[in-house]
Amino acid sequence: MADPLTILVAARDEEDAIGQIVATLRRSFPDAEVIVADDGSRDRTAERAEAAGAVVLSLPRRGKGQALSAAERAAPPGALLLVDADLRGDLIPLAEPEGLRIAAFAEREGGGFGIAKRVARALIRLRSGFEAAEPLSGQRALTPHARAAVFPLAPGFGAETRMTIDAACAGVPVDEVRLSLHHRATGRDASGFLHRARQLLDALLAAGPLRVNYRGARLPLVGWAVALHEPLITALGLADDRWSGEERGFREHLCGRRTTGVLKLVGIPLVALLRTRSLSGALLVSLSANALNQLDTRPGRALKAYVAAAIAVDAPLGLAVLLAPYDLREMAMLGDGGSNGLGAMLGLSSVNRFTGRGRWVAIGALAGLTLLGERRSLGELIERTPLLRELDAWGRRA
Repeated sequence: MADPLTILVAARDEEDAIGQIVATLRRSFPDAEVIVADDGSRDRTAERAEAAGAVVLSLPRRGKGQALSAAERAAPPGALLLVDADLRGDLIPLAEPEGLRIAAFAEREGGGFGIAKRVARALIRLRSGFEAAEPLSGQRALTPHARAAVFPLAPGFGAETRMTIDAACAGVPVDEVRLSLHHRATGRDASGFLHRARQLLDALLAAGPLRVNYRGARLPLVGWAVALHEPLITALGLADDRWSGEERGFREHLCGRRTTGVLKLVGIPLVALLRTRSLSGALLVSLSANALNQLDTRPGRALKAYVAAAIAVDAPLGLAVLLAPYDLREMAMLGDGGSNGLGAMLGLSSVNRFTGRGRWVAIGALAGLTLLGERRSLGELIERTPLLRELDAWGRRA
């Protein structure tokens, strides 16, 4: 490649293979730096990668996409070559100065029934129009322009599927090159089917809407699932996820006039008024939706608040329990759609539970919380309060 080249290798528990692949890459690309993103290995992967001459980035276990994204942030400007840790073969023909070049295996090795690959291929075609022969290949060469178009990657095994989609949608040339390569193939056993099921789920999530979180990780938005319970308010939140600007809080949205925040500010109370047929009910639902949205600034924070309140007002718990592991592990995020929808569910359950003075007390408390959030960060207040800080951090990755 004409541009300076950095090689990124995501590895987890690959002590038997990592030394050989690093040594091969250094022989094939003597001027390139090799960065191994050690994704929470429990063996000697990092030690053997360093001994072979790689720069090792030791990470907590995040998944392939996030490990590669962390390595990309640590890499110098220039072109990239992404390589799987168990690969065997010559990648020199792949590293040509074009947009995104993907290695297609000349011969199939192992695998299942091809369901994950067919679904990933269909998702790429649906989202970008590109016909991918090898949608899940981890061997990819990127020019600086392609690098800027696709990073940060989608998490987990959805990284490759979304990478192809983003490159094609950005107008980056995408080319697949058939090479004689080999890797440790999965078989038709329990571990192999489990691996491909994870590939399939990650690809499905990666092909949907994504958003960058506070760490800089690009995560799937799963708030659309809340539409099963509360479709209209969730849809208003999803519009804010998709088209929102830099405005934060009521004041900035009102000053901006035509923003998705103003759409929510008007739309949620109207929907709530139609649902509850009372002013107090509309206020309670709207303020609940906003309160949970204000809390959705760290993984799991909004869902923990939802579960605690849902137990008290007898709101549905099943969906929140299912989403919590993905949110806490930073494999997905609620976004405005999910937090507004869940907050509205709390509000609607509260309307049925509270009447008269009790309802207005709840409205007053939520209004006070909203005003506090307009003036100060609720997240900072939580992090400064010992008990709340411990509850907030419980279950979340460091």
